[in-house]
Amino acid sequence: MRIKIKKSVYLIVFTLIITSLSACEGDQQNTGAAPEALRGGSRLSELLGGDSSAGFARAIEPREFVFPRDHGPHTRYRNEWWYVTGNLDGPERERFGFELTFFRFSLAPDTPSEFDSAWQTNQVYIAHFAITDVTGKSFHVAQRYARGGAGLAGAQASPFKVWLDDWSIAESAPRPGSTHWNLHAEDAGFSLDLDLVALKRPVLNGRDGLSQKSAEAGNASYYYSLTRLQSDGSVRLGEKNYAVTGLSWLDREWGSSALSSGQRGWDWFALQLSDGSELMFYNIRRNDNSADSHSAGTWIDPEGVTSYLRPEDVSIVVTDSWDSPRGGTYPAGWIIDIPGRDLSLAVQPVLSDQELLTTVRYWEGAVDVDGSRGEQDFTGRGYVELTGYASE
Repeated sequence: MRIKIKKSVYLIVFTLIITSLSACEGDQQNTGAAPEALRGGSRLSELLGGDSSAGFARAIEPREFVFPRDHGPHTRYRNEWWYVTGNLDGPERERFGFELTFFRFSLAPDTPSEFDSAWQTNQVYIAHFAITDVTGKSFHVAQRYARGGAGLAGAQASPFKVWLDDWSIAESAPRPGSTHWNLHAEDAGFSLDLDLVALKRPVLNGRDGLSQKSAEAGNASYYYSLTRLQSDGSVRLGEKNYAVTGLSWLDREWGSSALSSGQRGWDWFALQLSDGSELMFYNIRRNDNSADSHSAGTWIDPEGVTSYLRPEDVSIVVTDSWDSPRGGTYPAGWIIDIPGRDLSLAVQPVLSDQELLTTVRYWEGAVDVDGSRGEQDFTGRGYVELTGYASE
């Protein structure tokens, strides 16, 4: 069944969203209260649940992924995101972490071709940008939002680009069979410019790229990652610029619903190890904070060969915690064991306070890794995302 929204109704809904988000820009500013359609608070299930998915395509069964086409948008689905995180080093042993994320939300399942004006759109884009200054022990956050019309924000497949105002991830040097992008974001007190080159091919997470998040059919996403992106460019903090180099990670998901009402949030780990391997694992937590059976992950060996990880394959023990001054307690240290691979990892945040005060308050930050596989010791870096811990 097609769902049509009259132009006047759509404009009212969009105005409410933009008005409610009007306090969200700036360096760690408090956000306003968004409407239920986009406000998650500590409950991501409200944002990614299935109650409002009627009329949208849903992730039901595995599909064929085609690159570079699938780097672009999938507007038949209600929501989607491009998530880039990374760890960077400066010339004088400075250390930085960063996050740049673009979210696309559809307010109704109409397609853009059905609109008769460049200003009329059913798409809302939100972007989060954060820099962790490890050396200076500071954390900087900005959020932007825009309608997906009149060129204010959008996404395209060829050449690949996703943008919101002058923040963007864009194809910079088309080369057959390779991924070479530029990443740019700038706020009043900090900015980031990076060239990204993929060192490994895309990794399909879940079952052939279908990541089932709960028992209900369609509560899933299509999910792939670029787990090792060589990253070179610059970071600006205040008036000082730093030449930087390091590694980044791209996560890509799209779908129309994910969490169920019985699920509170997740702990997501994206770890790049010094032997050339990577680990992604998301531990979905139920309302009683127990691990959900739909938690899953991917192990990627140095050659790029992947293995699917079930919850029973992975043990995660929290070793420390951090109390947010805004309310809520987050885990702040973990031991991750994968007995089947004789692997043990100690994961530690580089700073305790890497909490983003955005429309959905969550913790996402750079981490260090010390680990062993059998008799071999190694180190690593990565990013961890923690949702559902912030108090209402």
